[in-house]
Amino acid sequence: MTRVLAVFTLTMAIGFALVPFVTSGFNGFAPDQFPMPQIDPPVQPAGYAFSIWGLIYLWLIAGAGYGLVNRPDAPGWHAARPALLVSLLLGMFWIPLAQVSVPWATVVIWLMLVTALAALLRAHRQDRLWLREPIGLYAGWLTAASSVSVGLMLAGYGVTGPSVAALIALALALVIATAITRARPDTLAYPLGVIWALIGVVVQNLAPLDPATLGLATIGIAALGLQAWRNARAPH
Repeated sequence: MTRVLAVFTLTMAIGFALVPFVTSGFNGFAPDQFPMPQIDPPVQPAGYAFSIWGLIYLWLIAGAGYGLVNRPDAPGWHAARPALLVSLLLGMFWIPLAQVSVPWATVVIWLMLVTALAALLRAHRQDRLWLREPIGLYAGWLTAASSVSVGLMLAGYGVTGPSVAALIALALALVIATAITRARPDTLAYPLGVIWALIGVVVQNLAPLDPATLGLATIGIAALGLQAWRNARAPH
């Protein structure tokens, strides 16, 4: 059964990476997907930030491939695979869903995040480069992306204004990121994935300038960066 899960995980990682090539891809929700169109929303990272998916796809495939060849029956790998497998399976349907329904895409991306975090927390300490770090980068970006979806929903459906929605979303992302970074100090790619997204938010809010969102994102970058630096220096 462990070897079967290893095969399925690699298969799902490859399938997940192929989705952008068989769809129009995703660089953020379109403004007219919301009752109140979101034009340059402060919560959404600048478009270039989505390029991180290339690294995420390749690293997940490489890690799953390494696990299949070298650790097909390792208990530490087997503990993480079921949750990761579910997250990747959900991810295969996310881009098509995001193009037709923001609410359902928000639900699904949160399920992707929860299962990715479960996989990260269960991953063994061995094979850091191939197991924990690729899952960590994936979960880090999802932490930001799922929170961004909440912010877009709040503003897009008129619950709050765009700036307030951005602050709520950033606060949510930072609470989760801080907790996971402390729970898995041996995984640097996780906080770096969140930091990458926050830098994209900073760039997005330079013009037009949104001081509150810009300030909170900058504080988040500094706080997570400091925690990541401390984690890197600590023995594991």
